Amino acid sequence: MPKAKWNGKVLAESDQTVIVEGNHYFPPESLHREFLRPSTLTSVCPWKGTASYHDIVVDGKVNAAAAWSYLKPKEAASEITDHVAFWKGVVVEH
Repeated sequence: MPKAKWNGKVLAESDQTVIVEGNHYFPPESLHREFLRPSTLTSVCPWKGTASYHDIVVDGKVNAAAAWSYLKPKEAASEITDHVAFWKGVVVEH
């Protein structure tokens, strides 16, 4: 089962991830939201839409904008609505 881990903590765990462009998008119910803090950063993907980012905070350490999600993706990416993906040192184990 895929697990997203950073700084010794499991951030998300699910066997229902959606893989898009090599990234595991974790469903909302699989997230340990106590480690996620909203960021003001956004970016735009031509086919997915606007991504919103989250900082990851574990034991006082911050990994800025290391998680992202599409709250209202374009139709082509509707399967990842509200799912969260990770980068910047977050390891996804299988």
